[in-house]
Amino acid sequence: MRSLIGAIVGVICLAVPAVAQTPAAIVEDVQGKVDGIAFMDYVAPGKIIKLGPKASVTLSYLKSCLRETISEGVVLVGAEQSTVQLGDVQRVKVPCDTNAAQLSERQANQSAATTFRTMRSDTKGAPAKLPTIYGVSPMVQAKSGSTLVIERTDGKEPTISVPLKSEIMVGGKFYDFSKAGKSLTPGGTYLAILGAKRYTFQVDSSATSSPTPIVGRLLRLE
Repeated sequence: MRSLIGAIVGVICLAVPAVAQTPAAIVEDVQGKVDGIAFMDYVAPGKIIKLGPKASVTLSYLKSCLRETISEGVVLVGAEQSTVQLGDVQRVKVPCDTNAAQLSERQANQSAATTFRTMRSDTKGAPAKLPTIYGVSPMVQAKSGSTLVIERTDGKEPTISVPLKSEIMVGGKFYDFSKAGKSLTPGGTYLAILGAKRYTFQVDSSATSSPTPIVGRLLRLE
């Protein structure tokens, strides 16, 4: 079996072209022996993951909103889904917003005078939809050592201010509102402030406090 896996990996390596290292998916869970990746790692197209016996990994794709649970075998990460050899994959489409999941990539140079996306109108005159999360407790990617401030903009609600100390960050770069016992209000619109940057987002009106896939509540601010 090991030699067969090695042969498959070799063929995959020959077939995979050079690609930019833009993250395609985030690792939501790792079980068993899986080398080279960990919980909350980003993986780029072309990444090869070898799963040992009884090992599994859960990948959530940022663009397609596909959540894959893969057991054993060899995984080739794609742009929107994985290719799996000698293993089993279960896919489900989950609620997520690619605009929310990739805030930092789209607004890396945002100034203090503007927000991530204003309420400008679309071509038909309707307000443009804000980036949306589908859980009341966001998973926020931000630099440790900074302070994260969350303010509600469409109603009265206590401001949340969190010093992002390294010991409370998941994987050294994520602050999990769920783990901290904090939550926002379904249907609310919020301003996230991180240093000189400001980002506007909203919580889906049907969001609940029940466990939600990370990709559906992910806000990448750094």
